Amino acid sequence: MNQTHDQNLSSWVGESEDFPIQNLPIAICKPKGTDTFGAYIAIADKVLSLRKLHALNLVEGDAAEALAMCQGDRLNDYMGLPESKRRALRASVSELLAMGSSKQEDIAGCLFPIEDAEYGMPCTIGDYTDFYTSIYHATSVGKLFRPDNPLLPNYKWVPIGYHGRASSVDVSPQNFHRPQGQTKAPDQDVPVVGPCKRLDYELELGIFVGQANDLGQPVSIEDAESHVFGICLFNDWSARDLQAWEYQPLGPFLAKNFASTISPWIVSMEALEPFRVAFTRPESDPQPLEYLTSEQNSNQGAIDIRLEVLLLTEQMEQQGMAPEKLSESSFKHSYWTISQMMTHHTMNGCNLQPGDLLGSGTQSGPEPEEAGSLLELSDAGKKPFTLKSGETRTFLEDGDTVIMRGYCESSTAKRIGLGEVVGKVLPSC
Repeated sequence: MNQTHDQNLSSWVGESEDFPIQNLPIAICKPKGTDTFGAYIAIADKVLSLRKLHALNLVEGDAAEALAMCQGDRLNDYMGLPESKRRALRASVSELLAMGSSKQEDIAGCLFPIEDAEYGMPCTIGDYTDFYTSIYHATSVGKLFRPDNPLLPNYKWVPIGYHGRASSVDVSPQNFHRPQGQTKAPDQDVPVVGPCKRLDYELELGIFVGQANDLGQPVSIEDAESHVFGICLFNDWSARDLQAWEYQPLGPFLAKNFASTISPWIVSMEALEPFRVAFTRPESDPQPLEYLTSEQNSNQGAIDIRLEVLLLTEQMEQQGMAPEKLSESSFKHSYWTISQMMTHHTMNGCNLQPGDLLGSGTQSGPEPEEAGSLLELSDAGKKPFTLKSGETRTFLEDGDTVIMRGYCESSTAKRIGLGEVVGKVLPSC
């Protein structure tokens, strides 16, 4: 915690619910109608061009070195810097944007309205790994397929994950076509090929890797978060009927590689400091093994990032209706922390690179209304639910738009937001 977290700090640019001066998330974007993408920081209802800021020569030392790494159309070089240099830039930007700054007139020319921003991918994602960190989601899904043994015995001992497809990760808003593949109903002798009928969303967080570790050099749990660049919202779409047929014996394939959507704004771990909470396990559960345990992780390893899912159908959109909230949850319910995911991922010497993406897995809470997927909300399609428009859903229909939002809120800290991630389902090709 430092002066950038002061809840009384304000900016001469203005105030907003998601992007106050205590946040300062970063994205790659450009003004609509222009050609050149670049790095920008969100402040209130504006975005700050780091390319224009660099030309002003207003920052020095580590902050200047970090700013120099933000001059392209991808953030990989900046992500790979030591955490201390990135923190220095955040502190300098906070000072420049704070009420009373002597550089207000200089900085004003580096801003444009956030509503005019068009987003690009924040970085080149070399690899993408999806974890499975919500025990509530894992148990609910397990009950659907293994009623007598819903949670496999390794779940409480190891952060489960699989390697996904990085090339189909795209930035919000993402429109994608309904995927096709093989499915096989229980009463069929031969599988059929066609559009999936059980298209689902998954409410997740995306975790971007910062500074790399060398091949063969594990990252300890004490150092794990120094290798994390920041957090975004993440919708890891799933074709549940394709998944049911293909996932054994090797796991997800066509059911998961057709689209994954990230929110454009990446919130730094530093900005999330005020919202940390203790990481605990039920006493009856196995406690994490020694390499997955530290005093810091136990005391402040979890983060209360509140999450919600909304649905806007094509009919609702045509009638001018607002999106309808389907569920809400929090990342504090995660069975594994970010540090534990990073540590386990590298314990065998796996080398993570700047810009690599980790998915948290679907974030469902302990209550039914906190489910992070339609698979859970509809009980695998057996319990349709009715929307305010009068429409019913079990899984997503063509024309449906899914909106996910995230924020952190506390009585002792300024509320900050992660923005939103939006994706729309188009008919199958």
